[in-house]
Amino acid sequence: MKRSLLMVLCLSVVSAFAGVYDIEEFSAKDAGTPDDYIVAEFGGTLKVAPADEVESLQEGRLVVRQKFEDPFGESETSYQLYQGGKGDLSSMTALTADGVDYSKLISAKLYERRGMSADKDVEKVYFDGKAVYAPGLTTAVVFIDGSPVTLKGDAPAAEEEEETVAAAAPAASSSDEEECDEYDPDCEEEDDDDYSSYKTSAPVDNTSADDRDYAASDAANDVGDRFGIADEVRFWTAVALSAVAGAGIVMGILNHSKASEAQDAYDELSEINDKVLSACNVPDEPNPDKCRAIMSEKAGNTDWSLANMQKRMDENKKTHDSYATARNIWFGVAAGAIAGAVVLFVW
Repeated sequence: MKRSLLMVLCLSVVSAFAGVYDIEEFSAKDAGTPDDYIVAEFGGTLKVAPADEVESLQEGRLVVRQKFEDPFGESETSYQLYQGGKGDLSSMTALTADGVDYSKLISAKLYERRGMSADKDVEKVYFDGKAVYAPGLTTAVVFIDGSPVTLKGDAPAAEEEEETVAAAAPAASSSDEEECDEYDPDCEEEDDDDYSSYKTSAPVDNTSADDRDYAASDAANDVGDRFGIADEVRFWTAVALSAVAGAGIVMGILNHSKASEAQDAYDELSEINDKVLSACNVPDEPNPDKCRAIMSEKAGNTDWSLANMQKRMDENKKTHDSYATARNIWFGVAAGAIAGAVVLFVW
């Protein structure tokens, strides 16, 4: 019973957190907005698309999932699916994940990386029935049944061509270099202008402006990656604290139940003890027979003595205090874990 209760509570905690990464319904009433990727075909606006038809789109059709968020926070965030003609998708990457049901991707929020807040999902996501597209992303993360899944894809064709040209350019330039004649005055002038070969104590900066720009870009990307790792650590720490909170609540409830049982036993014996003392401690005419009769009637055991009864009361009291202390500790642990998880999820 205890194990089943703990399992049910833990599953409920996991399900609660998994739900924040899914779209429950597509209820937005706003008009769909066409762009370069999806073309309007119905009077300049996009037509609402049923979720169950996204998987079976015809060739040349596209569906966009749009997020509508109130900047003032007065209304809840809503989503809607719109369909139209397929535009130019050459600048986007087709994202897929092996073994993932495509229908689940339609209602799964899309994130740039793991560890992001639940409300920081991508605003526009495109579906062609085979893959998922998001402007500027070559990888993305979704949560399927509460577990993170990474969507991957190949780089767009335009980017691949640029990388090929950039890689071939240095080789071409190096092959065009001509060996300089030592008697050529132009070569001598170039050599005279190259001060990097002389020894000097002053710093010489041979780094070009382009190199400095690339270095700054790499540093910015490195900082972004580090913050991304921090977000992921915060997310999984919050999940672990949520599990600890669930376990603490279960243990607190079990200890509270045991404390209540010990308290009930103590109260029952205390009532019998009070009646026995009132019958036996009569100043004028103490009546031992009446004391034994009360103990036989109330306690069901004529062999008990008053000392034995008080000893059992003391044991019940200690048992109650022990379970009550454990209960308070477990509830305190659960409260602290819940507070920590809330802070990490909101951060």
